[in-house]
Amino acid sequence: MGVTAHYAILTLFSLLLLFPFIWMISTSLKEPSQIFVFPPVFLPSPIRWVNYTEVLHLIPFHLFYFNSLYIAIVVVIGTIFFASLAGYAIGRIPFAGRNLIFLLLLSTMMVPSEVTAIPLFLFMRDIGFINTHLPLIILPIFGAGGVFGVFVMRQFFLGMPKDLEEAAMIDGCSQFRIYWNIMVPLARPAIATLTIFTFLTSWNDFFEPLIFINDRKLMTLPLALSLFTDEAGTSWHHLMSASTMATLPLLIVFFFAQKQFIEGVAMTGLKE
Repeated sequence: MGVTAHYAILTLFSLLLLFPFIWMISTSLKEPSQIFVFPPVFLPSPIRWVNYTEVLHLIPFHLFYFNSLYIAIVVVIGTIFFASLAGYAIGRIPFAGRNLIFLLLLSTMMVPSEVTAIPLFLFMRDIGFINTHLPLIILPIFGAGGVFGVFVMRQFFLGMPKDLEEAAMIDGCSQFRIYWNIMVPLARPAIATLTIFTFLTSWNDFFEPLIFINDRKLMTLPLALSLFTDEAGTSWHHLMSASTMATLPLLIVFFFAQKQFIEGVAMTGLKE
């Protein structure tokens, strides 16, 4: 099979994967009467740009956007910091029981979030964190997302040559300085990988905001999208317009970190 055939097959699969995204954009620009017609209309006529401005007036979309954005950024920063610290300690510092600790951490990822939802809700209620953004920040950093980050960073640090640490120790560097000044700059591909996964998970999270948030002003975007559905039905053109705008940050993050992301995925799987 030639190169042209390979590219043709890859292009076909790419179009199949992109079809839901293309349909979402198309629907966001349609008149309500064109959404469910048969045969389907792929190119809206006329193009209804006003759908996007109506979304901004129907709900405080900018507020929900800000809530999701700042929560995702804080979660990304916190996860990278604590996961890289733990990943470096488990991967590079020999101490008794480190493999057991790592195994216990990984085992927490096997517990479904639905199992721990009620205990976590009761705990957050008792300490006064219900109807605040703190559960949406603390739980991802120190929960399954943080453990995944520890795994990614550990895998990367395991692939670093020991000569770097030995040379730094000879120069008088402390363990933390080796981590901060040498290992972290070298770990940019792994950090980019973790950034994309963490941002994506936090940005799309619906389950935890649904449990911990009651105040409409504190809602994140996934919860806000549910506001377009009520007892009268779903306003599909507005829902698709809001979903299109909600997708933009994900595309921006991946666009700027895609090179490091691909490199990080390859390097973090090299060594156990």
